[in-house]
Amino acid sequence: MSGKSRNTENPKYSKLVVGVCPDQWGVWFAEDDKQIEPRQAMKEMAEAGFEILETGPWGYFPTDPKELTKWTDEFGFKVVSGTGWGILHKKEAWPETERHFREMAETAAAVGAEYMVHLPPLYRDDKTWEWTDDRVLDPDTWKLYIENANKLGQLLLDDYGLKMVLHPHGDSHIETPEEIYRIFDATDPRYVNLCLDTGHIVYGGGDPIEMIKKYPERITYVHIKSFDMDIAREAHEKDWPFGEAVAKGAAVRPPAGAPDMVQLIDALSELDREIYCVCEQDMYPCAPDFPLPNAIKTREYLASIGLGTL
Repeated sequence: MSGKSRNTENPKYSKLVVGVCPDQWGVWFAEDDKQIEPRQAMKEMAEAGFEILETGPWGYFPTDPKELTKWTDEFGFKVVSGTGWGILHKKEAWPETERHFREMAETAAAVGAEYMVHLPPLYRDDKTWEWTDDRVLDPDTWKLYIENANKLGQLLLDDYGLKMVLHPHGDSHIETPEEIYRIFDATDPRYVNLCLDTGHIVYGGGDPIEMIKKYPERITYVHIKSFDMDIAREAHEKDWPFGEAVAKGAAVRPPAGAPDMVQLIDALSELDREIYCVCEQDMYPCAPDFPLPNAIKTREYLASIGLGTL
């Protein structure tokens, strides 16, 4: 690799590593006719200057580690994380959640990944926007959520050497700052930490820079993302589904929107630890010719403020 993923010229930023995942290319699902073809997406990610990869929805890129390695070797990528949805707050769902994460973890570990991003189930469907779950969890259900988060994190670490990070998300039970803090006050930091998704935190009414300062030891992995504050505010006032907010342009290319990326990158650099900063921009569905030039501009901007080089 040419080393574009890390700014080694400025020691202040040298521990921050820029990466990418399929979400930056408008991909939310393993298969969908509105999404770009997987090989084309990985090829374009490389053309945009990325070298570090989070694999995204299970089944979008190859699930067989040998086949996935062929692809990543061809396009010059290092896989650092797998990504998976899993229900933690329902007792009857645990066996399937465990089976699914073991399946994903086997591939992730085999290709040298270090992390597993846990995406929470939404209470409204991503495509139909129909309600699928209770919006507010009762105390017993929260307790189970915490117990299973710890159990899944320990399983992934002990059996596969993968560090689990929980991912806040719009229309999920870990969306608002209060919900996020509730999770991290109760979970075991050996097994559960935070995927600081800067866009979802802004969408949920939080401040990711404040979160870095409040829980510095729990910030170990980042999704770099910007949201339009006005659209996010309107979405909550009118109770839009998250997918509707995205369709109306809530996710934007930095430096537009919030958070302030200069302040964010500086705050991350002050943690003084190796952190993968994976670029995302929710834009399902989008025109197939949009992601590449958009991602190039994102990379150029982030490099100009210390994250990676060109």
